[in-house]
Amino acid sequence: MRLIICALLCVLLQGCVASIVSNVANAPMKAVSKTVDVLTTSQSESDEKRGRKLRKHEEALGKLSRKRAKARKRCADSDRDACEKAADLSDQIEREQDRAR
Repeated sequence: MRLIICALLCVLLQGCVASIVSNVANAPMKAVSKTVDVLTTSQSESDEKRGRKLRKHEEALGKLSRKRAKARKRCADSDRDACEKAADLSDQIEREQDRAR
């Protein structure tokens, strides 16, 4: 009886043992692969990062341009402080454009 039970267990557990051996053998390769993936940057990731940087830069320029337009409008209405602010904003826009190059 014990012989039959042992024989059945051996047959039934072969798949489990093979799966465990396979997982143990592949574990180092999976770890190395994951490490390489984490440490390297793909071209698409680089492109996405560059795109985000450009969008943020363009948003900053747009915000400064809108502020400058408002200041120029107030300057046209004889507001001296607004004229100075418009000039300062123009300088900021130039610095921001130079920074992107």
